[in-house]
Amino acid sequence: MRNIVDFIKKMFKTNDFIPLHEPRFIGNEKKYLNDCIDSTFVSSVGKYVDTFEKEFAKTVGSKYAIATVNGTAALHISLILADVKKDDEVITQPLTFIATCNAISYIGAKPIFVDVDLDTMGLSPDSLKLFLENNCEIKENTCVNKTTGKIIKACVPMHTFGHSCRILEINNICDKWHIKLVEDAAESLGSYYKNKHTGTFGKVGAFSFNGNKIITSGGGGVIVTDDESLAKRAKHITTTAKISHPYEYAHDEIGYNYRLPNINAALLVAQLEQLERFLVSKKELATKYKDFFSNLDINFIEEPKNSKSNYWLQAILLNDINQRNEFLEFSNKNGVMTRPIWKLMNELEMFKDCQKDDLKNAKYLEERVVNIPSSVRVV
Repeated sequence: MRNIVDFIKKMFKTNDFIPLHEPRFIGNEKKYLNDCIDSTFVSSVGKYVDTFEKEFAKTVGSKYAIATVNGTAALHISLILADVKKDDEVITQPLTFIATCNAISYIGAKPIFVDVDLDTMGLSPDSLKLFLENNCEIKENTCVNKTTGKIIKACVPMHTFGHSCRILEINNICDKWHIKLVEDAAESLGSYYKNKHTGTFGKVGAFSFNGNKIITSGGGGVIVTDDESLAKRAKHITTTAKISHPYEYAHDEIGYNYRLPNINAALLVAQLEQLERFLVSKKELATKYKDFFSNLDINFIEEPKNSKSNYWLQAILLNDINQRNEFLEFSNKNGVMTRPIWKLMNELEMFKDCQKDDLKNAKYLEERVVNIPSSVRVV
């Protein structure tokens, strides 16, 4: 364990505490923030919101991008755009951050947990296909769960730590079963599957810019889509569903105060300008970790086949839960922040009664995966 800690400290050139992932503000952040403050447009209207949405859409290859206050809000609205309603069911993976299931629950829908692939750590198309064939039928162009009698309206795969799941196969399965694909791309800005950016395979995708993401504004999220009508609706309901008027306040449905403030967008415009530089640094760090761990009895998790990963959070696979716990305790006590992968969602009290398959891969990974320091190293 000591040799790993020493290597990480060498990589980050410090004996001080090394966080898991800290932001880097090394571009035009202060310049754009000052400009935003001077303009007095610091709330949800301003040139930086417009600029960010335009540049982000261009970056990922979508036609439209709608900025939101955080990634959870982006996913919540994406599910609404996919017509998910109260008492519907949504297939997702158990190995994910809580926001995925929270967004489903905000609508009053219920998650179904299907296993992940060992190499991607994301939703397995093989497990998805098997679950649907064994438990579902198509009635009047809708997917009906034969066990519960409920409609399975959407599927939400998540690209874990920036490693793309086999999203094209998942999309094809969803199309066959009349299920809407909503991508949780919160962690995968800069990641591609078969040369197509994550988040752009389904009708809608959601990204996050939380303080620990590859680019950040302290918070923030974005919805991407190629559908003009969905883009307009997303902007409308994230702006309290207010009918446009020079001065009157009128609203035509229940809306949400989810628009990204201009002052946060100023940060994101500057951060987006640095994205390629950040990605290069991440890849270089991954290469160094890969070379180091190749000499140990510990697997470094690499980008899956047919993928280009952003390596947002670097991860290793320990031999068992005991070794995992020993490493977590030793590294954190010695000034190197490490974290286990998430507790499975179906093991949480609020989701323990949700339908699931055997989840054997998810459980295997839960007991072994640890994130190690992953910050961009450029200064």
